[in-house]
Amino acid sequence: MSAPSPARLAAVDLLDQVLERGLPLSEGERLERLVPAERAAAGRLAAQVLRNLERADKILKRHLRKSPDLRVMNVLRLGCVELCAGGAAHGVVSDCVEIVARGKKTQGAKGLVNAVLRKVAADGPTEWAKLRVPRLPKWLRKPLVEAWGAEAVAGMEHAHLQGAPVDLTLKGDLPEGLVGETLPTGSFRLAEQGQVSALPGFAEGAWWVQDAAAALPVRLLGDVDGLSVLDMCAAPGGKTLQLAANGARVTALDISEARLERVRENLERCGLEADLVAGDALEHQGQYDAILLDAPCSATGTIRRHPDLPHAHEGEKIFELMGLQAWMLDHALSLLKPGGKLVFATCSLIPDEGECQIEEALERHPDLRLLPLEQDWIEDHWRSDAGGLRLRPDFWAERGGMDGFYMALLTKG
Repeated sequence: MSAPSPARLAAVDLLDQVLERGLPLSEGERLERLVPAERAAAGRLAAQVLRNLERADKILKRHLRKSPDLRVMNVLRLGCVELCAGGAAHGVVSDCVEIVARGKKTQGAKGLVNAVLRKVAADGPTEWAKLRVPRLPKWLRKPLVEAWGAEAVAGMEHAHLQGAPVDLTLKGDLPEGLVGETLPTGSFRLAEQGQVSALPGFAEGAWWVQDAAAALPVRLLGDVDGLSVLDMCAAPGGKTLQLAANGARVTALDISEARLERVRENLERCGLEADLVAGDALEHQGQYDAILLDAPCSATGTIRRHPDLPHAHEGEKIFELMGLQAWMLDHALSLLKPGGKLVFATCSLIPDEGECQIEEALERHPDLRLLPLEQDWIEDHWRSDAGGLRLRPDFWAERGGMDGFYMALLTKG
């Protein structure tokens, strides 16, 4: 047998690390050894399986007497999703059989994988079309239904299944050759996904990848030209680049040296400057005209682009994160000059990590107040009753959705 596709082999490894070890897709060591095109393909395959895990398991259950070893099951899941999406049966089945044949613990499952996937190739696509949109796990679905209603959550689940288009924040003019649309908020949404580093304008630093919703906290600050601005949890750096491109004197703070290195690389590529500081945000000192706090959170608003999130954890750290968010907001306020502006944001769909944080902060700080948001790109249904903006993956459904976020603009004094 010939060697299996490197992308398929890496995709199975990624599924193992998410579903067995609870690690995110982004930590795949095997990916680093692949050429960019194969790396992108492996990531897409693994993400597609995770988005369709419920469907794949229902199809496979009909052909299995009992659940096999997890790695074998992940190979079957990969094969099932590819076959039901129209993949060529010979190539998919052959590669999946070869992947299990290479493992000492799994080589005895060659016949099983071959037989099951050939049955899936015959009837899977028809059965697939009858299955419901995969649901979020109960630990997350229940509180979201309580917060936003069943219809809204169903819309979010549909957005998660569709995945996320690639959005760019432009440094200046749109480079010739990029195909897509300019969104009402100013981001540029690519028409098709592909190898990002091969797109027009990448090498020249004309843009950086940043979801349209993630670009809005900086836009809430308004004109920052010449202001001292603290990006309090800076990595991966999109907001730092936005601030620098708009003329701010940026201090980009993050606890991770390694993550700041990525910020440095993007600043250099885009010809922008910022003061990078590795350190604990709760210990940072200084006084700033404006502060951006995109606080650590459950990241449940980014599931459409990170389908591993519901499988990598079950919300066990959310209460811990909520405490951290409050401490960071209180400390950020101590660093803000009188009359300065602070944006608090979380990429979470859970109100306790967004609206509730602001309500409680207003009670703790009598001199704190919400500023009105008057930008003409704000749609009325984005406005939260608590003040600020509540964005959800089911918004802009006809355009491909957006990440879930809560964000509010504050001042003190």
